[in-house]
Amino acid sequence: MRDLSRASGISLAGLYYYFDSKERMLFLIQKHTFTTIVQRLNARLLGVSDPEQQVRIFILNHLEYFLANQAAMKVLSHEAEALNNGFASDLAAIKREYYRTCVGLLDELKRDRGLQFSTRIAVLSLFGMMNWIYTWHNPRIDADAKQLASEMSDIFLRGVMTGGKVRR
Repeated sequence: MRDLSRASGISLAGLYYYFDSKERMLFLIQKHTFTTIVQRLNARLLGVSDPEQQVRIFILNHLEYFLANQAAMKVLSHEAEALNNGFASDLAAIKREYYRTCVGLLDELKRDRGLQFSTRIAVLSLFGMMNWIYTWHNPRIDADAKQLASEMSDIFLRGVMTGGKVRR
């Protein structure tokens, strides 16, 4: 809270006037982030019927938001387990909706292309690839969100669209 107070120019007392706890502030940051990502995704997917293009849109939407809001992404990655008092369950519902959206997009791609792969492993691998971008992305030498999304989409989709059998 002290760091936030210094960075924002608002006194510590002023922050606690608006937010009764660090936990509530963390919850609001996370809720805003995930709600915004889901809303933007839903708007972008309207009218798009090609399953591969839908997955590409999902990846672009995610990376654009993450790269434009890196400070919030660090908070999300490092403070995800800090929420209690009902905050965690409210946030978990939004995260589940986002995860299920991605599962639905990949299941549709599987049906459309006659593919076999573990949707769960594919979705979690995709999130792993996208969510850690804030740890290595350097805007001075790395591509912008649109180019990164294109390249990550190609890498990811080439992997899942091989049509290989699921290994047990």
